[in-house]
Amino acid sequence: MSDHFPASQIKMLAKCPSGLEGVLSQELEDLGATNIEILTRAVSFEGDKQLMYAANYQCRTALRILLPIKQFTILTEEDFYTSVKSIKWEDYFSSAETFAFDSTLSNSVFTHSQYVSQRAKDAIADRFREKTGQRPSVDTINPDFKINIHLAKNELTVSFDSSGDSLHKRGYHVSNAEAPISEVLAAGMILLSGWDGHSTFIDPMCGSGTLLTEAAMIAMNLPAGQFREEFGFMKWKDFRKDIWENVVNDALQQQHDLDADIIGSDISGINLRSAEANLKQAKLHKDIRLWVSPFQEITPPEAPGVMITNPPYGDRVVVEDIIELYQDLGNVLKRKFAGYKAWVISSDLRALKMIGLKPMKKHILFNGQLECRYVGFDLYDGSKKAAKQDINPQVKP
Repeated sequence: MSDHFPASQIKMLAKCPSGLEGVLSQELEDLGATNIEILTRAVSFEGDKQLMYAANYQCRTALRILLPIKQFTILTEEDFYTSVKSIKWEDYFSSAETFAFDSTLSNSVFTHSQYVSQRAKDAIADRFREKTGQRPSVDTINPDFKINIHLAKNELTVSFDSSGDSLHKRGYHVSNAEAPISEVLAAGMILLSGWDGHSTFIDPMCGSGTLLTEAAMIAMNLPAGQFREEFGFMKWKDFRKDIWENVVNDALQQQHDLDADIIGSDISGINLRSAEANLKQAKLHKDIRLWVSPFQEITPPEAPGVMITNPPYGDRVVVEDIIELYQDLGNVLKRKFAGYKAWVISSDLRALKMIGLKPMKKHILFNGQLECRYVGFDLYDGSKKAAKQDINPQVKP
């Protein structure tokens, strides 16, 4: 094991989508992290090597777990080059191994992240050539070692990416429907909803089934990384297979059978076939009920339960009349979902208002680049009585 990697307590950074920082913070606390601090699209924390492995394996709302190794103040492009070159890269990986960069900039002396990555690559290659006479190669597809460069104004942070591929790549998604939602966003939406993992869970516009799969994994306490074959830290010189096996075994002991009713429907049979393929890959196809149906025709089981859905916004999926669709959704909730909690995410704020219910909670989340509102409704039993009256006169009979 290399002595050059950090010792027992490590300061780390977990990256996440905007709006999920609080959820991720709670996940890390539950895993035993200390000195937790919520940042913008990230949470900093401390822990040992086992916690780093567990955060990668267990956290549902993390995109990457970064391990900062050096910080510099830079004023010029030359400062950047010499700072990166000063790191003893040969202590961490060899010239026979490949590497790649992920660079993010914020008000820095540089304007293009690709140029930053290129200069960092030059600095590493030049150092290796001077020290060993050989240089490692860049592999942007499947590198042995992934390095994160973060430049905020004049502050440069160089980190090792312990995750490798983004953690939203769970390993179960083998088939896509139209406009699929990210696994990390889906998990965050479920955790924000407060669903107990025991009552009914319904997605009436389920697409490729991401919300259904993440709900089942949460209810059964399956780790987010259960179906991944590898993480970045597995290629590091100081990888401890025994610690990794402890993490996997600990997680295995916390798993249990599904005792919630999880239901998905979609108007598209093609979407349902995608959902079935993904659920089969996750070995959850026998636990979740699917059927082809327009959401207007579904009849949910008796309350309590939660309905969470990602309806079309009109951006990536064209809908003939998006206003009518949201009005219909509101009326279905009022008439059929009394006693449920309902959550809807959309970037179309005008359409969301057409649901015709007052939200109990609102969150700002991002579905890809689209800024969305994630709104929750308490559907009290009284909603049924109100729905029999003409709550929304704009809805066509």
